[in-house]
Amino acid sequence: MPRGDPLGTPIRDGRDAFREGRPLPPHAVQAEGHEILDPQAGAGERLSGRIFAFPQGKGSTVGSYVIYGLAKRGVGPAAIVNSAAEGIIAVGATLAGIPLVDRFDVGGLRTGDRLIVDGTRGTLELPDVRAVHVVTALLRNQGRILIVRRSEKVGSFRGRWSAVSGYLEGREVPKTRAVREIREETGIRGAIFRAASSPVLARDDATMYVVHPFLFDVPGRRVRLDWENVEHRWIRPTDLDRYDTVPRLRDVVAAALSTSNSKSPTRTRSTRRPRPR
Repeated sequence: MPRGDPLGTPIRDGRDAFREGRPLPPHAVQAEGHEILDPQAGAGERLSGRIFAFPQGKGSTVGSYVIYGLAKRGVGPAAIVNSAAEGIIAVGATLAGIPLVDRFDVGGLRTGDRLIVDGTRGTLELPDVRAVHVVTALLRNQGRILIVRRSEKVGSFRGRWSAVSGYLEGREVPKTRAVREIREETGIRGAIFRAASSPVLARDDATMYVVHPFLFDVPGRRVRLDWENVEHRWIRPTDLDRYDTVPRLRDVVAAALSTSNSKSPTRTRSTRRPRPR
C-alpha cells in the first residue's frame, strides 16, 4: 500500500477500522459514550480501541482536547488515519499519544477492515486485502476526456466505463505502462504528458486497486479500440456521474486534472509489447 506521513507510535496488531467518508469535527464524537453523534457519519459507531479513518477534521481547537479527553479516559481510538490531517487532529493525537498516519487515501478503506498501523513509519497494512497496481491514462482533447466501456472479455468490471487503463507488471515504470496502454487501447499517437498524481485506492471486495493516474493531451479524437473495450465517448469531466464507471473513476479524474497545471508538457513515445490479462 502507499505510505503516509508518520506521527506517533506503532501499533503492530490488527485492529478493526471505522471509516467515515466525510470531513468530521471531533465534537461529533460523544465524549462520555465515545460514540459518533452525527447521523450522517455512522451515528452510534463506537471508537474505543478501533482505528478511526476519515478524510480530515474540521472545527475549532476544542477538538484537540476532545481527542485527548477520550484517550485519557481510555476510550479513544487505537489510531487515526487521515487523507489530510488538520492541525486540530494532529495536536489532539500528539497530546493523546494516539498514532496518526496522514496523507493516506482513506477512500479505499471500509468499516470492519483489519488494519495494522505504524505511526512511526507512516505505514498502514491490510492483511486481508490484496493490492493490485494499475495505471489510468486520462486522455484530454479541447476540454473533453475519453472514457471507454469495457468488453465482456476482460477480467474485471465488464460493461462499465473507465479511462484507458492496464495492470503494472513486475517493476515496470507506471508512466511507461500508461503510454503503452494509450497506443494499444486507442491507437492514438502524439500524446503529450501533462501530469501524474498520487495513487488513488479503489476497492473491490478483497482487492485494492492502487491506481496511478496520468493526464495526457492528445491531438485528435479518432480512436481505434482493441478487444478490451467496445465503445468510447469524449465527455466533459462534469458529466462523468451519468455513467456506470469502475470504482472511484471520478476521484482518479479529479486527481489527474488537479495537478495538470504544475507539469511541463512532454511528448511521449512507446514500443508495443504483448501483455497478459
